[in-house]
Amino acid sequence: MTHAPGRVLIAGTGLIGTSMALALRAKGAEVWLSDADGATARLAADLGAGTVVHDLRDAKGIADVAVLAMPPAVVGEMLGYAQECAVADVYTDVASVKVLPVQQARKLGCDLETYVPGHPLAGRERQGPAAAQADLFLGRTWAICPLEETSAEAIGAVTALAIVCGANRSPRTRKRMTAGSRSSRTRRTWSRRDGGAARTIPRSRRRAQARRAGLRDVTRIAAGDSALWTQILAANAGPVAEVVAAVAEDLAEVARLLATGTVTSTGTVTGTREVTALLDRGRAGVARIPGKHGGQQRNFTVVQVVIADRPGELARLFNAAGAARVNIEDVRIEHSPGLPVGVAELSIRPNEVPALLDAMEAGGWPVRR
Repeated sequence: MTHAPGRVLIAGTGLIGTSMALALRAKGAEVWLSDADGATARLAADLGAGTVVHDLRDAKGIADVAVLAMPPAVVGEMLGYAQECAVADVYTDVASVKVLPVQQARKLGCDLETYVPGHPLAGRERQGPAAAQADLFLGRTWAICPLEETSAEAIGAVTALAIVCGANRSPRTRKRMTAGSRSSRTRRTWSRRDGGAARTIPRSRRRAQARRAGLRDVTRIAAGDSALWTQILAANAGPVAEVVAAVAEDLAEVARLLATGTVTSTGTVTGTREVTALLDRGRAGVARIPGKHGGQQRNFTVVQVVIADRPGELARLFNAAGAARVNIEDVRIEHSPGLPVGVAELSIRPNEVPALLDAMEAGGWPVRR
């Protein structure tokens, strides 16, 4: 199957899974949602991402492609279960590393002919379905990493899926990409598909591409889930260790420059122009990142409310909160362009949560804590 899949099961309705679901729904695909956390799946469904499947054992043949959007440590087990339930013709995953899921899949005796390991190089610093965006993958690379056993039909189906989501045609082999793609220290050759023909991107251009994506990726990883990234780093330990060692060399050079500099009569230190230039570039880069900076951390509870994209809806929500005598300390709106609904994330004092939940449910708004 090389055409775009018309029926897709998304197992795991976090940021990536829900973003995929929204992108597919925008293209007319029928999308089914599954998640170990029922509330997470319901929130994704409230956003218009698809229809919740409560038990995969009742979902035989429901999809052309099943996407496993979950941490790498559980991909192999979930692949085995989904194949046992026969929910789809083809299976893929979006884990950030490939070695661990593939090892688990082989150990569990999964059908590797219908399994296409993959990973979209996209994300945000925020997690969960409320942060999902239908255009998250637009123009981004989607790594397709077939195994020797993977069938051509399965590869075609997953490639079509990535393209429908807006991603660029991707490499057929990934190797050390996870370790290198978020650093300017990328490997020397990087083949990709462009217009159907494989070519090699010059090293200077690769570095420019990595830096453009790197600002977003490095900052979101720093704010991400520590337990998840521990899994990712441990599963790709060798290549990551090489990158960390290279970064350590750069830091050691900075330390050497500082240690060998001498103080002049004017109070300046010689031999540190490179260090100053590095810090200046860092300051300029941080200043270009949008969003609030600083501020004291306060103990608020965030309540997520699904709201319609129409005039006056936010005012109606605020009025309902006011009538319940709940003070909204802060608000953040997550809204994927083109969707009829968005998510208002209301920061309130913990003791006011029950009153707000009652007010939101009485007003007909789906809510999630």
